[in-house]
Amino acid sequence: MNSLNNKMRILKWLALVTCIVMFLATFGGGVVTRTDSGLGCGREFPLCNGKLVPAHTIASLIEFSHRSVSAMAGILSIASFVGFLLFMKHRKDLQLFSLLTLLFVIIQGAMGALAVIFSQSAAVMGLHFGFALIAFASATMMTLGAWQEHADSRYTPRLIPGRVSRGYRNFIWLSTIYTYIAVYSGALLSHSVIQKVVNIGGIISPLLLHQISAGLLFVIILAVGHYSYRYHPNHRDIRTLGVVSVLLIILQVVIGIILLYVNRPEIYMFIVLGHMLVIASLFSILAYLSYRVWQLSPDRKLIPTQAQRS
Repeated sequence: MNSLNNKMRILKWLALVTCIVMFLATFGGGVVTRTDSGLGCGREFPLCNGKLVPAHTIASLIEFSHRSVSAMAGILSIASFVGFLLFMKHRKDLQLFSLLTLLFVIIQGAMGALAVIFSQSAAVMGLHFGFALIAFASATMMTLGAWQEHADSRYTPRLIPGRVSRGYRNFIWLSTIYTYIAVYSGALLSHSVIQKVVNIGGIISPLLLHQISAGLLFVIILAVGHYSYRYHPNHRDIRTLGVVSVLLIILQVVIGIILLYVNRPEIYMFIVLGHMLVIASLFSILAYLSYRVWQLSPDRKLIPTQAQRS
């Protein structure tokens, strides 16, 4: 048991480091976009303007740094996947999350390379962020699951919590899907040069459409927090995830309002990055909540924790 606990302790920290580096890679992608540094290394990959170490220009350093962090995220994803595959055979879910993290790190890295070599179009850059979002969400789910598993193996076994209703489960799933759609549409809009020019039917602009979808998202997340906290007193993790979701969407709204009144480009850039990272964190929390309500679905067998199996 001590040997198993030691391996789980190492894996939970490895998962956390992987998640943090994934967060930094997402942040770095935003910096590259907002500083127009996507071609800082020219149309070459993995070299930077024909060199292994780039010339000391701001654009090349930003792009090269982002590539380096993304490569580190890939290496850590491989290590996490191998670790969970070898030492957590009883947690197929965590093995799956580590696999998804690895796969989407590879996919979003490939999309980034294609964006450099072929095109910096809004569609390509939007997809790049969309895949990075899924990679970060997978890493977050892997990390939260690993830390919960380690806690369950160390302390007095908890009672297996009751099930959640089908209605609540389906609402969480739909909320998570809508959040991803809203985030992706916002990313596509931010990469598009037509956001302030083209109107849809001469009535509503893409920017206004995004603001409407964001307003609806705010209402949905408030409902998620309410139903998670009010009707699940025996599920501490669900209540916590609900509260965190509400705090994140409130912070997102505050940042969005600030964006409307900031005129200085250097400040605006960092606020936009904060806007992007908060919504990425919100989607990751909702993704893990979606998994938890699936675990507690009425038609699923409740699986004991590691401590209860012992």
